Order: sequence, then structure tokens, then C-alpha cells
Amino acid sequence: MCGRTCLTLDPKEIQSCCKYSRSSEAKPKLPEYRNEFNCGRKYQPSYNIAPTDLSPVIVSAVHFDEQADSREQVIVPMMWSMVPSWHKGDYKKHGLTTNNCRLEGLAMSKLYGPPLNAGQRCVVLCEGFYEWQTTKNLKASDRQAFFVHMPQNDQVKIEDKSTWDLKNDGITLLKMAGLFDIWVNEQGDKLYSYTVITFESNERFSKIHHRIPAILETQEEVTSWLDFQHVGVNRALNMLRPSDTIQWYAVSNLVNNSRNKSEQCNKPVDHKESKNKLTTIKSKIMQSWLIPKKRINEESDLENKASMEEPPEKKSK
Repeated sequence: MCGRTCLTLDPKEIQSCCKYSRSSEAKPKLPEYRNEFNCGRKYQPSYNIAPTDLSPVIVSAVHFDEQADSREQVIVPMMWSMVPSWHKGDYKKHGLTTNNCRLEGLAMSKLYGPPLNAGQRCVVLCEGFYEWQTTKNLKASDRQAFFVHMPQNDQVKIEDKSTWDLKNDGITLLKMAGLFDIWVNEQGDKLYSYTVITFESNERFSKIHHRIPAILETQEEVTSWLDFQHVGVNRALNMLRPSDTIQWYAVSNLVNNSRNKSEQCNKPVDHKESKNKLTTIKSKIMQSWLIPKKRINEESDLENKASMEEPPEKKSK
């Protein structure tokens, strides 16, 4: 699954990191950045992007210009959590959980099948996503959080922006396969929204979680996923597979709260230290529960002892 992402680049920096070419011989070009939709909402760079926030995705230019080549790419901010085009009323109240969609049965889904068959495929951009380790006997809020990202060039640390050279090579963004839909309100304003495709984890990532987003590792995979005019549905879905190159490290559980947007969200922490800290917190919680209980028991024992030592009442004459 995928519940939070991180993207701190501004639009021009994102364009620079998403240069592409339609063939191996063509000179790389910048994708166009469009920002005139989404009912007045704008993308805001953030260390902790949550469902219903806006973040940039790549789509085929054909969705905005029928005369364009389907291999031309456009970057468009969209809301995370897909609002189906047929929804009536407030888009915030469609009552569906659509931040992720399962690859299994995707083509037959009444919710996701229509966008898939209409070629509404997108590539979700981020510096990385957060995942919480699937651990038995622990509440979700107590599980260790990890930051998952792509390998970077030498001397580039994904958690340290001072090591990024955005004027030249930039950084390697993590790109996830998704679907999008277009919802229109009563005034005719359009809201673009997306969902991230997930499937069963491979053996390597299953140590963290049993589900993983469909990650596109190469420019060729990105181009094929977006090129719905030349790459059919079955072929596109069959090319999706768990990534073998992603990396991850433990982070603070600050990211658990979507209102925490601090740059500390994606900073590495020592996994053992984090586990020990969690154990300490649980121990303190237990002590805070036991101490009052112990005090109550002690007070009860004193009362019982006092009542036993109290002299009997004198008989009235």
C-alpha cells in the first residue's frame, strides 16, 4: 500500500527531474507543466503528502490535446484519492477509499475499470513514500515507519537537499503507476484526482509490508505506461511488477500525523533506537496505568486495616 509520500520540489525542479525523449536518439525535453485545474487548489511541496492533498503526476499530452503524440508528456497536479466522474454532490463526500487500488481485478472493477479502459493512466511523482511495517500485536500508531526511495547517484543523499544538484542531474524521483479521473462540479470546474496501483510484495519488501506500489523503474516503462494509444490495457498491466531496486530506512513516527510537515519526517533514525524508544513509551504508559491502580489498592488495604483496628462501639446503658 501507499499512505504518505514526500515531494519538496517546486514545479520547475520537477520538470528538470522528469526530462524525457520519445526515442533513444531524440534530445531529452522538459514536460509541460499545467496548473489551471482542480477547483482553484494548488500543489504545495511537502515532506508529508497525504490523501486529498495535491501532488504532480505525469500523463500523456493527448488528454489535453487530441492532436498531440501520445508519447508526449505533461505534468499536472492532481488530488490524491480518486473522485469518480459519476459522483454527484460535494467531491469531498464521495465516501470511497481510493488513495490505492489493487491490481488484482482492476480491469473488471466498476470504479477503476472505466478510467483504465479510457487510457487515463498516470505516473505519480515523489522523492519517496512512507510505509509502516506490518507487525503483529501492535497498533498502527506504534508500528515503525520507513521511507522508501530510489537509488541515487554517488554523493546524493535523498534525505539531505544540500547534496542535490538540481541544475544538472537532479535526483532520481520515485515513479508509481496510477489511474486518474476527471470530476466536474456544477459550475463546470474540473478536479483531476488519482489513485496508486498496488499489488502483493516481493520477498524482499514483504519484510516491511505485504503490499507495494507499482513502481516504474525506467524511462521506457514510464513511456509505455502512459502511451495508451500504442500500449493496450493487458500489456500495460502485465508490465507492472514489484521493484527490486528500491531502498528504505527507518524514520521518526512524526510522519504518522499528516499535519506534521517538518523536514524531520524523512530523516533517518536508528531502527533499534526507535524500537527501544517505542518500548520505553509503552513501559511508561503501562506504569502510568499501574501506579494509580497500585495506589488505589494500597489505600483500600489501609482502609480495611483501619476498620479492623477500630475499637468496637460501647453498648448504651
